[in-house]
Amino acid sequence: MRGETSAVVSRFDQWTLDVHDVDRMAAFWSQALGYRIEPDDDGGGAHLRPSAGGAGQLSVWLQPTADGKRGKNRNHPDLVAADGDVDAEVRRLIGLGARHADVGQSGHEGFVVLADPEGNEFCLLRRAPDDGL
Repeated sequence: MRGETSAVVSRFDQWTLDVHDVDRMAAFWSQALGYRIEPDDDGGGAHLRPSAGGAGQLSVWLQPTADGKRGKNRNHPDLVAADGDVDAEVRRLIGLGARHADVGQSGHEGFVVLADPEGNEFCLLRRAPDDGL
């Protein structure tokens, strides 16, 4: 049924990330994204939500785990610098605790690969993806 459209579809709503230190990772990701932190009522995880006016943006769920990270993430978020200054945003994210990550890139990509304080990779795109509009 490839190519057919349906009136009922799924959409992305939340990015879930398993973390060891929920407080540390909530601080990093909330500052990186400008999101507010809502601690879980059960005291385990944390929900990060866009600030007012963030309709349509993904929320982030940080769930605690004791499992270790092995190898490159099989999925990751791609971010864009809100003001378009990628180099300044890389410096800001590194100041928050990110680091450069090598996942085999050549250096000519249209993105910068970073890792959060627990080593989870993410990309900062040099240009927003073409959304077909």
